[in-house]
Amino acid sequence: MLENFSLKKYNTFNIDVYAKYFSEFNSVNDLQELLSTNIKQLSTLILGGGSNILFTKNFDGLVMKNNLTGITIVKEDDAFVYVRAGAGENWHRFVLYCLENDFSGVENLSLIPGNVGASPMQNIGAFGVELKDIFYELEAFHLIEKNVVKFNGDNCKFGYRESVFKKKYKDQFAILNVTFKLNRIPRFNISYGAIEEELEKMDVTELSIHAISQAIINIRRSKLPDPEVIGNAGSFFKNPEVTAHELYELKRIYPDILSYKINDRTFKIPAGWLIEKCGWKGYRKGDAGCHEKQALVLVNYGNASGQEIYALSNEIKTSVKEKFNIVLEGEVNIVK
Repeated sequence: MLENFSLKKYNTFNIDVYAKYFSEFNSVNDLQELLSTNIKQLSTLILGGGSNILFTKNFDGLVMKNNLTGITIVKEDDAFVYVRAGAGENWHRFVLYCLENDFSGVENLSLIPGNVGASPMQNIGAFGVELKDIFYELEAFHLIEKNVVKFNGDNCKFGYRESVFKKKYKDQFAILNVTFKLNRIPRFNISYGAIEEELEKMDVTELSIHAISQAIINIRRSKLPDPEVIGNAGSFFKNPEVTAHELYELKRIYPDILSYKINDRTFKIPAGWLIEKCGWKGYRKGDAGCHEKQALVLVNYGNASGQEIYALSNEIKTSVKEKFNIVLEGEVNIVK
């Protein structure tokens, strides 16, 4: 267990904060031992890939980095294969494993930063696919009761970038592994966004999960900053949902407003569009800014503090509320 440990390399915003205590666990036994040595009952934080977190100050407690790895096939039949991955596995490396073995279902989620353990917490999603579409079950360790609990899809109560682990059970569990139900016979999903257009650019004549994955990687790289180059945590805000009547009223004032139909009553508006229309795209104050190509992504150009990024996010929320009467909800976990 290390004291006054820098977390700069452990969060993709590259915020230079310190943990009072820091350790890593490679097994459930390691985790149990760490918890038993925490005799002062310090506040604890389980850290994965650090790709969806913003530290606004030093963490006055124990940070435990989840290093549980391993990928195994649990069971299979003619239609499906059930693959279990350790929570500490890098998400994109897991996607590549599935592509190499021709397991379909995760290709639309290519190049999402972070680790496997965060995927059900966030119900990660991209290009028309969400984690819940391929989720089977997970195992998690209860940090207070010190026992392993299994969760199926119903238990997780997945919503848009939501699960029970974000609110109801926040900071109560450490996810150990996740099992995915993947297709042996591919089911292609290319209707979302610019996938078809990118596939045409690539001169793809025969559709495959590999081609779809590469198309999505190309799109993401063209629009989103690489955390290795510019500190960021991807999309900072969720895309807000409005009623059909609210959208109708907005269209009267903003005829060019973008929207996606969820059902007859509900529509989703891209948060990036709202933020851009408020003039934030490419904005920079010191080293905190709004990315020049994607307004939904807040960035650290070098030495921004977590407080500066957080303050910028609040300014953006205020301006969107004033202009559109829409309250943006954050997607990134803020550690205050």
